[in-house]
Amino acid sequence: MATSKNKKAPKKNQGAQFEQMINITNQVYLDKNVAVIYKKPTPIQVVKVDYPNRSHARIKEAFYKIPSTTDYNGIYRGKYIDFEAKSINGTSFPFSNLHKHQIEHLIKVYEHGAIAFLIVLFNDYNEIYLLDVVDLSKLYIASLNDGRKSIPYSYFKEHAYLVPQNNPEIVDYIKIIEKVYFGELWKYF
Repeated sequence: MATSKNKKAPKKNQGAQFEQMINITNQVYLDKNVAVIYKKPTPIQVVKVDYPNRSHARIKEAFYKIPSTTDYNGIYRGKYIDFEAKSINGTSFPFSNLHKHQIEHLIKVYEHGAIAFLIVLFNDYNEIYLLDVVDLSKLYIASLNDGRKSIPYSYFKEHAYLVPQNNPEIVDYIKIIEKVYFGELWKYF
């Protein structure tokens, strides 16, 4: 993956584009029988629906039933995986991009044996990093004490794992999981 600065995509589309890349990756993993990872649906309660006809039903009003936890979960080599994915501009990852309950969820699943992490696309550098929940939780707890509002890009470069991207549509995070959590580096793509 290139480390030079690239032109920025419109902000409103970056998260959706990154999510689409992960969804494509997860489909490739499923098709190749590598892993079974899915995007979690956001739990909503529909209040009002417009039914001009059955094939064109449209939700007019809804609200979140409960706070959602993280973006993705599934299984790889017998281990439960749970992670949040974010796409950001700038040279740091703002803690405001995560909710307290999401961090607590990642910690809880980790405590029960899951592989849990944050995956971040730094648009300004065109680089994707995987940050383990142990590091994330230490940084988050420290931020509560020292008032730090973000994690600098330099921390990701030094302590997180750069996710290879040999194909521009694939976020091959399983390579990192294999290396970090299973001690081997398998090649899928």
